[in-house]
Amino acid sequence: MRLKSIGIVHSPFKRVKDIPRECGSIVGEIEVFKEYEQGLEGVDRVSHLIILWLFHESKGYSLRVKPLHHEKVRGVFATRHPDRPNPIGFTVVELLERRGNVLGVRGVDMVDGTPVIDIKPRTYIWKSENEK
Repeated sequence: MRLKSIGIVHSPFKRVKDIPRECGSIVGEIEVFKEYEQGLEGVDRVSHLIILWLFHESKGYSLRVKPLHHEKVRGVFATRHPDRPNPIGFTVVELLERRGNVLGVRGVDMVDGTPVIDIKPRTYIWKSENEK
């Protein structure tokens, strides 16, 4: 299995513990590396994007974890905890703007510097040609 980072997250959060429980209003940027910029063609027609990213600060995994902002221990697959067998994160963000290879987004729940491994449209919310 081979994964490559296609970009990086710019967010106001420097540490995982700084991330609040609710991040729906948090604005940040997804910087797509220049070599992948052509892959953004048409992205401005989508209102929301699915961002797949890596928990790059994870130090391994546990099958039972205490989620952030909770007291009760749970199975890792019932949480969004970063210490998982495959440290892949998933966030849906609202696309605010595109500036070349940089996407302005709302709903950021990742730490600054997080590697992005893929971007997908949330396909049932397409903007019409007139709304671009």
